[in-house]
Amino acid sequence: MLIKTRGIVLNYIKYRETSIIARIYTERLGLQTYIINGVRKAKPPGRIALFQPFTLLDLVAYTSRQGGITRLAEFRCAVPFSTLPYDVPKSSVVFFLSEVVSRTLLEEEENEPLFAFLHDSIVRFDQQRTGFENFALIFLLQLASYLGFGIESGQEITTQVAFASVAPTTAAAEAGPAVLRFREFDQYFDELLQTPDHTTIPNGRIRRELLNVLIRYYQLHIEKLGDIRSLAVLSEVLAE
Repeated sequence: MLIKTRGIVLNYIKYRETSIIARIYTERLGLQTYIINGVRKAKPPGRIALFQPFTLLDLVAYTSRQGGITRLAEFRCAVPFSTLPYDVPKSSVVFFLSEVVSRTLLEEEENEPLFAFLHDSIVRFDQQRTGFENFALIFLLQLASYLGFGIESGQEITTQVAFASVAPTTAAAEAGPAVLRFREFDQYFDELLQTPDHTTIPNGRIRRELLNVLIRYYQLHIEKLGDIRSLAVLSEVLAE
């Protein structure tokens, strides 16, 4: 059976000489894996560009009751980007966030609110010309709500990460220094949660530390998240 749906590309791997296997988060089917034939051929050129991370597609896809890998009957760009493929800092953010999303979205079922959040966030990020340096932080703070562990305060993040960073045998009183070390970030997380357009994050160094703390928080809530390889690349981009 064929079904029409919108999709968000997460990643792909090469398959045989000219094809790929792509993981795409779809509006009507949740997370799906598709074989797409011939997109790595020299002619027609540019088709592989449609499967870069966070590309927004209109799809006609084959479905199977047994699940597993299926194929696309048709695909086309739904929203042409004006900045994401061409701006190095933005591309680095997209690469990082797509890795996080690909490791956190595992459901093969429809979730319209989550799809709408992802879709609208990507479009908004592409349209932003300035003031997007905190986008990755804001995105992850908001995504947590859709993943079932919504964040209400900065203290919630820093307390959990602080206690997770000390040995299990460490007494609560002895864990105090670790808690205080992370507590300096409470204000910044609160600002990102409550007034994201007006924060006092002073520089790239603090921004990198906040991102590392937030990823650690995600790892505490998503058992199989593992290390995010692209975080090191993004950290370099966020450098002062």
